Amino acid sequence: MESPFVYGKVASSEYFTNRSDEINKLLANFGSMVNTVLISPRRWGKSSLVRKAAEISQESDQNIRFCFIDMYNVRSEEQFYHLLSQNVLKASSSRFEEIVETSKQFLARLIPKISFNADMSTDISISADWEEIKKQPDEIIELAENIAKSKKIKIIICIDEFQNISNFEEPLDFQKKLRSHWQYHQNVSYCLYGSKRHMLLDVFNAPSMPFYRFGDMLFLSKISEEHWIPFIQKRFSVTGKSIPEEIADRICRYTENHSFYVQQLAHLAWNETSGECSVENVDTAFDNLLLQLGFLYQTNTDSLSNTQINFLHALTNKENKLSSKDIIRKYKLGTSANVSRIKQALENKEIIEIQGDKIEFLDPMYKHWLQKHYFKSFA
Repeated sequence: MESPFVYGKVASSEYFTNRSDEINKLLANFGSMVNTVLISPRRWGKSSLVRKAAEISQESDQNIRFCFIDMYNVRSEEQFYHLLSQNVLKASSSRFEEIVETSKQFLARLIPKISFNADMSTDISISADWEEIKKQPDEIIELAENIAKSKKIKIIICIDEFQNISNFEEPLDFQKKLRSHWQYHQNVSYCLYGSKRHMLLDVFNAPSMPFYRFGDMLFLSKISEEHWIPFIQKRFSVTGKSIPEEIADRICRYTENHSFYVQQLAHLAWNETSGECSVENVDTAFDNLLLQLGFLYQTNTDSLSNTQINFLHALTNKENKLSSKDIIRKYKLGTSANVSRIKQALENKEIIEIQGDKIEFLDPMYKHWLQKHYFKSFA
């Protein structure tokens, strides 16, 4: 029997839950061609949310096109320009002949070579002299706007992991280049999102940066258990199984409403269940999940320094005053200045998130694994 839960890929249709407020906000921005910056930790459902809003938007407006770009592995301007041109052509054209004509019309100076697989829609490769393009990239940066204006359509360019532009060779110059063009686009708007909060805030919230106040900034919050619980119960029921409200709530508490892990733990609990899901089914699924993740967590923990591990130990013990002399002495953290360096290092490694005085694990399963397994032998 096919699992009623989805994790590790974009959740759509019946696998998608709630986010009605965020969807309405995105729909309003898409309809008004307002640029959007969306920030949340990894695996909270950003991609699913944007694609769901795009799907609804296209159903109500046949004149709108969405171009999706994933910058997860993009490390250079050359790669960016390649993806941008490739995906804009795919999004704005429905037939191979149309792509050829569009590229001839709007990329004439580049004289691109276009190749494609048997399934034209899945792979279009554009080869060009990228070193020359880096010197004069206007034709590609303006490609979407020029096509949209010519075809009398609207294009929304959605870029995931946008913060990776900070890793380019000359990131500031590149950002200035993009902003100098994008801010004047009337037929194209941008939805830029990513998971590294501190890097994205550096790009969009620092007055000295080119993308300062570029668009409407949205911070994605977790889906609450009041939405997760009925979703979990409904997904169980469509397969002829059931789960009581309090047991579904147990899944939410174990996962701290983390979208990816709610779906994963619910799937594992569903797998353990023959009729009605019990506490034992969820606890067995939870223990198996920690064991499954244990090797990865052990490897990640081994890469940390002793003081960073000690700091995480203090966090799992729910210590509050982490810079106090007593805590520093108890957990051998060195000095208060060293505590600040530890926090920054762990945030950069995407292990913790810091908001004011509040520090949280980005991965709730990692916290549970540390508590139940790694720190169990610590006296």
